[in-house]
Amino acid sequence: MKKVLLPIDGSECSRHAVQHVLARRANYRNPDDLEVHLVNVQVPLSRAIIQFASHDQIATFHAEESEKALREARSLLDAAGVKYSAHAEVGHVGEVVTRLADALHCDEIVMGTHGRGALRELLVGSATLKVMHLSKVPVLVVK
Repeated sequence: MKKVLLPIDGSECSRHAVQHVLARRANYRNPDDLEVHLVNVQVPLSRAIIQFASHDQIATFHAEESEKALREARSLLDAAGVKYSAHAEVGHVGEVVTRLADALHCDEIVMGTHGRGALRELLVGSATLKVMHLSKVPVLVVK
């Protein structure tokens, strides 16, 4: 069983990562030997915002935003008949993604990259760099 973690932010780059995993699935002897875990990581809200909202309001906001971000990835996997688990987390992307990959015993992380940022991050985004730095498993970056 191959376990893949797909960090999803709702972007076109995330869609490319899902499509890449689906395309690779055809190469498996048994395509059902793929276990996919989607994860959307919401960045914690600033203190300036949380002082005016209740814990429940913040939790609802994060849940709704995660659901929006995961919608397209879920649709693609559903259409392909791939079983998956979806996870909604709050925290710093790199840390949450690598912690979850460890906890789920994933074989690899497949993620899209925006390719934005400073000169050093011209081809790979900062969240992607953090995941690559912290991960104990291979990280496949799809552009």
